[in-house]
This record gives sequence, C-alpha cells and structure tokens, in this order.
Amino acid sequence: MISRSTIDRVFESARVEEVIGEFVQLKKAGSNFKGLSPFTDEKSPSFMVSPVKQIWKDFSTGKGGNSVSFLMEHEHFSYPEALKWLAKKYNIEIEETEQTDEQKAQLNERESMYLVSNFAKDYFHNLMLNTNQGKAIGLSYFKERGFTDETIQKFDLGYCLDEWDNFTKAALEKGYDLKYLASTGLSIVKENRQFDRFKGRVMFPIHSMSGRILGFGGRILKVDKKAAKYLNSPESDIYHKSKILYGIYQAKKEIAKQDNCFLVEGYTDVISFNQSGVENVVASSGTALTSDQIRLVNRLTKNITVLFDGDAAGIRASIRGIDLILEQGMNVKVVQFPDGEDPDSFAKAHSKTELKEFLETAAQDFINFKVSLLLKDSNNDPIKKATVIREIVASISKIPDSIQREVYVQECSRIMEISERVLFSELAQILKKDATQKNKTSSYNNANSNSKPSSNSNPNPNVDPNEPPPEYFYEQEQAAMGLVKGGQGLLANKIDQLTILEQEIIRILLLYGNEEVDFTEEITNVDDNGREKITLRKYQNTVSSEIYLHLQDDEIEFSNTIFQEIYTDIIHQLNQSQKLEIDKLIHSKNPNIANTVTSILMDEEKHQLSNWEAQNIFVTQAIEVLSKAVNDAVFNLRRILIGKKIDELMKEATEDASIAIDLETIKNYTSLKIRLFEKLNRVV
Repeated sequence: MISRSTIDRVFESARVEEVIGEFVQLKKAGSNFKGLSPFTDEKSPSFMVSPVKQIWKDFSTGKGGNSVSFLMEHEHFSYPEALKWLAKKYNIEIEETEQTDEQKAQLNERESMYLVSNFAKDYFHNLMLNTNQGKAIGLSYFKERGFTDETIQKFDLGYCLDEWDNFTKAALEKGYDLKYLASTGLSIVKENRQFDRFKGRVMFPIHSMSGRILGFGGRILKVDKKAAKYLNSPESDIYHKSKILYGIYQAKKEIAKQDNCFLVEGYTDVISFNQSGVENVVASSGTALTSDQIRLVNRLTKNITVLFDGDAAGIRASIRGIDLILEQGMNVKVVQFPDGEDPDSFAKAHSKTELKEFLETAAQDFINFKVSLLLKDSNNDPIKKATVIREIVASISKIPDSIQREVYVQECSRIMEISERVLFSELAQILKKDATQKNKTSSYNNANSNSKPSSNSNPNPNVDPNEPPPEYFYEQEQAAMGLVKGGQGLLANKIDQLTILEQEIIRILLLYGNEEVDFTEEITNVDDNGREKITLRKYQNTVSSEIYLHLQDDEIEFSNTIFQEIYTDIIHQLNQSQKLEIDKLIHSKNPNIANTVTSILMDEEKHQLSNWEAQNIFVTQAIEVLSKAVNDAVFNLRRILIGKKIDELMKEATEDASIAIDLETIKNYTSLKIRLFEKLNRVV
C-alpha cells in the first residue's frame, strides 16, 4: 500500500489543470478552464476545471472530482495506480507498505490484464536488446529501417522470439496467471497447450493516452504466405482497436502545442515522422477511421491533416474517414505524397526541414482534394461530374456549423463552376433526408422501448438516458442538484424537499463554513400579564458552528447517507481544529464524498458564472445574506421533518383502528410548524 505521506505529497504537488491538460485541450474561461467532455460526444464545451479549488466537473455527464478521480474515470486506473501515475509525473518517490494476500486478491481483472501487458512490453523490449536472437533479428530489422536507439526506446519496440512458448513460459515463471495471458491475447490456449501469439514477430506496443499498454501489433519478418504480415492483439476488456490511435501517447503534447494532428496509416509512418521531428502524428493502425478515434484527436485540437500515399485505390477506400472528421466539427486538410512514396519512405528520404516544408505546401482543403481525386476519371463526362458534385455536397452536409457549410458551398460553386442556388438546393435535400432518417430511428427506438418496458427505460423520449436529468443542474438557487455517483445523476423522481434542504445545508457548509457572521436569536419571555414578548439578541458565530448547534439541539440526522457522511466529516474536522478544510473532503478516499463535494463546488462555480456575474451580483453580497440563508435552510428542514412526523401519526391511526389519534401531540407539532412559518417570514 502507498503510505499516507506519499499520498499527501501527491495531492500537494498535482495540478488538476496540468493533469487533465494531457488528455483534454483546455481553454481559459475566467479563473477556470473549459474544454470538450472526454466522456461524451459534444460540440460545445461543458467540461470545467477549477485551478483554485483543484477540481473538475463534466456537466454533460455529471462526473467530477480531483486529479486522482479523473485518472480513475478516464484511464480506468485503480486508486493506487492513479497515485503512482501522478507520483511519476511530479517526480515523487513512492513509499509503499507490503500488501496483504487479501489486498493482492482485490486487484480486478482489468488491472491484472494491464499488469501482464506491461510485463510483455518490458520482456519483448529487453529480449530484443539483450539476447543474440533478439539483436540479430529484431534489433537489426529496426536498425535497417533507420530507427535510432532513442526512437526504439521511446516507442518501447521489441521482439518475440521465434519459439512456440518462450514468452508464455517466462510470464508463468514470473507468477502471471495464464487466464490473463489468454484474455489479453498474448498467449493462445488450446487443448491444455499454450503458445505465443506473436512468435517470431517484431513488436509495437500500443499505448493509451496516459501511457498504459493496451495491446500489441506484431510484424512477421520471415516469408510465410499462410501468416498475416501484421497481427494485432484481439479485442479484450482493455483493447478496443476502433477506439485507440497508435502514437497518441507520444504525440498528445505536440498535437496540443501545434494545434494540429497528422493522421497516417501505419506504425512505421508514425515512428519515422517522430524521428524526423514531426511528433504530432498518430495512426489508425490499419483500420478504417472511426468516430471514437476522431474524438481522441478532437480533445487535443480541432485541426487534422490526413496523409495519403500515392496509391489512388487506397485513397478512395479511406476517403470516407474525411466525412467522419467533418461530422465532428473538425477542420480537415489533406496531403498526398508523390507516386510510390508513403509517409515512412518520404520522411527517411528527406531532411526535417524538407519534410515540414512539404507538409505545409502540399496541404490542401478537403474540397480541392476531393475534386482533383474524383475528377481524374471523369474525362469531362457531365454525368460523372454531376456525381462528383453530389459527393462533395454530401461531405459538406456533414459539417455541423451552418456558416462553415455556406463557405464551403461557395468554394464548391467556384471550383465546379455551378450556381450556389443549385448547390444549396441539393444540400437542403440531403439535410432533410438525414433529419427524416434520424427521426425514424428515434421513433423506432422509442416505440421499441415502449413495447418492452424496463425499470431502466427513459420516461422522457426527448431526454438522453445517458445524461443526468434536467434537475441535475443548479439552474436556480432552490433547484435540486444531482449527486455524482458512478457518473449517474440523482433521478428526478427521487429528489424531494428533504434532499434539497439537506443538500443546501451541505452547500452552505462547504462554501461558507468558516465565515463569521452576525446572527439574530429570538428570545420569548412572558410579561406580568401572561403575554408572550419576543426580544432579539444579536451575536456572532461561524456558519458551521451555527448549523451544528441547530441540528444538535433537535438531534437531526440527514436522510441522505452521503450527505450524512459529509456532515460527519465536517463536524469531525471542526472538533479537531475549529476550521473546515475542504481539500480533505475533495481528497477523501471515499469516492462518494469526494465526488459529491466536487459536484457541489463546481455547480456553484457554474451558477456564479452564468447568473451572478451576468447580473453584477458578487460573492460579497452572498456573504451578507448568509445568516438568512442558514436560518432559512435550518428552519425549513425542521418544518419538513415536523410535517413528515404529523403525516406519520395520521397514517398510523388511519391504517390501524386500534391506535387512537394523539390529537394533543399532533396539535403541538402543528403549533411548532406554524411558529416556524412565522420565523421564516420574519427572518431578515
């Protein structure tokens, strides 16, 4: 286990904006940063990072937390793995205590798959550098390709010996479970025999954006007509070929810095470009480009340049990917290499300066590229030309921004010498057809859902079931704010007045718990004539102490267990040091506490930005009305609880005739409720 002192140093050193900035392109927004959600497909940024509070919140999914929780959510790290990743980033030495057998057993299957994949990466790399066969075959292949030692190290390149079970035996001897060797695809198990999947191949480890090993690509070196030239890891719980890009880990910083990403096809294209000084490059690893892969790039930049070699047939097969890129609102340029050249060969044959100059001068807009490509075979045939125009307009229709669409229509009109009116008419037909198809799909899904009722069905067909309900967002001061737990919002039908009030008390404690405020107390006396006389006494107290005293007097506990846990932690802190430290709650090992606290803080941040500043209302004014806010929350909580108590007494008497209605008790409770209403109306 990681020591407490190490955990504290990690939290002290980690900057949430720096950590998240490695995965998401963030832009300054006041005192915060904003970016596109890495957890959902969105066009407008709803992901917020607060450097002051050192927390983040994704308003499109409801997820939020600190640096550790982001890594756990985004990279599927365990808590210790996230801490280790941060420790490595900030050069913090990790102090660990020995794990018990029980703790070791708690490692889940995904973590075990990551561990065995990392072992394989190191094993293949070391074997290539330190064995005769590895050096003679694997290392010599990479050297012949012109790769330097530094490049080989950077991409963790390796070699799997041309033996049936060399790797599998080595992994088993190191204590790795055959179950995970098989589930990652590193070993193949058949009829109680096991052998290496990548036997006799040079190895290209495939990294996640954070550097974890997800899978491998292996290239065979000997001539074997029965064997595939390239072999990839099979799909698994950690490796999804359509959702990753080769080289994204090595390229992410440069992509964000250059605000552009070069997209190539193969592993060696990426490596050769890197070695030539062009590091903002990734590969689709031989698969057709997918929306998930594009989204990875979209987090880092809005600009993508697709690189094609001189193979015209290959270009036509890949051109669909351009439409997918346009669909996600990205800017696309295309570079075509000369006949017989590909990114790998061109980078090797030219200097760094020549390569960069070529990429700049050869880059052309997707319309010009598509026109030049598709018109090659038209031979001035009007029918073929009309087909080309329709294909280009179809691509333009994928662009979500209407202004960009119009600009591209104008450009297409100029290039193809056809009126804008005709092009806009064709565009309108395509957009209408797409909208009709989407509506049909939506109607079918809704009808299908209605015919198969489920406890998880969405009651509102206009609301995305994967998003929190509208009540999640703190749009008004009295609106309910959903809880973050496993990425789910608090469902609307479960939000009641009691939850709202408990949440409001927690919100006030988190935001203003340490503030010292003037409070007013009502003191009731009876004069000589037997009449009640109310006098007011003013006094100072901290917000947290005032709330604690009120709740303690009435022995009130929160009905929401998460709020009760947070409240207990807050009171414990106050008893220890008389001061509330929110960081301790944000960094709590209990994810329910950390996520809920983060959610409340970031919702308040969003609420202030969208409402307070727009109306010139600032935090100082909020502090001025704190005493009223505290009293309102506490008195209303008492009122609701008393109302519930009255309802319970009435219900018991109604359901069981043997129970006499305790009219006196009900009368007393009702009197208290009326007094609370009066107090609420008098509070200033």
